[in-house]
Amino acid sequence: MKFQTDGLIIKEQNFGENDKLIWVLTRTHGVIHAVAKGAKSLKSAKGAPTSLLSYSRLTFYQTKDRYTVGDALSLRIFSKLRSDVRKMCLAQYFCELALQICPREQPADKFLSLTLNALYLLSEGKRSEQLVKPCYEMRLSCMAGYMPDLLMCSDCGAYSAEAMLFHPQSGAISCASHGHQREGDILLGEAALTALRHTVFADDDKLFSFGLSDEGLRQLNAASESYLRCRFEKDFPTLTFYKNITAIT
Repeated sequence: MKFQTDGLIIKEQNFGENDKLIWVLTRTHGVIHAVAKGAKSLKSAKGAPTSLLSYSRLTFYQTKDRYTVGDALSLRIFSKLRSDVRKMCLAQYFCELALQICPREQPADKFLSLTLNALYLLSEGKRSEQLVKPCYEMRLSCMAGYMPDLLMCSDCGAYSAEAMLFHPQSGAISCASHGHQREGDILLGEAALTALRHTVFADDDKLFSFGLSDEGLRQLNAASESYLRCRFEKDFPTLTFYKNITAIT
């Protein structure tokens, strides 16, 4: 079977002398694992379109469960990210999340659009890294079916308080005054809680449109990181590397 679709290269790996294995987040078929024959050759037209963080129009040939790349055309290459070590590390973390979470063998238009928007804002400096990151983490987890329960305190039903606890294991919140803090819970001020709710409930076109203090962003990032770690029961190596790079720079 032959088909054409748009997709973002989220992982690449050398395969033999001239070929590459690529993982593509596609609009119509979700994540596809494919062979790009001859893509490592300097003369190959497939080289740039099958490189990491390239958004390309690709023709695939499918034989049983194996995909091979035919024609390839670059639509956008996020080249600015490659010149900034910290942003590149964060972009690779987004790719790792996409590889882990995004669907396979089914349409993934919203997943692809979210990822492209996050990379665009990061590449062009339209939003800070510490704002784009939790927005992407929380919205991606919600799209995958893991929406936290942020409407009210799980103990008393209060919508807001001066400080609330976010419980990553359950995805629930509770008033800090109830004194039920457990190991791993994240203390959120009112602004950080509002921002966390925004990452979950806001319209797609307004997802990245808010401001928050440095302390609020710290709390928001702590909540989103912990939530993903609990939901998927794993640490993400690219996140650890990004945080190490951020601490150095």
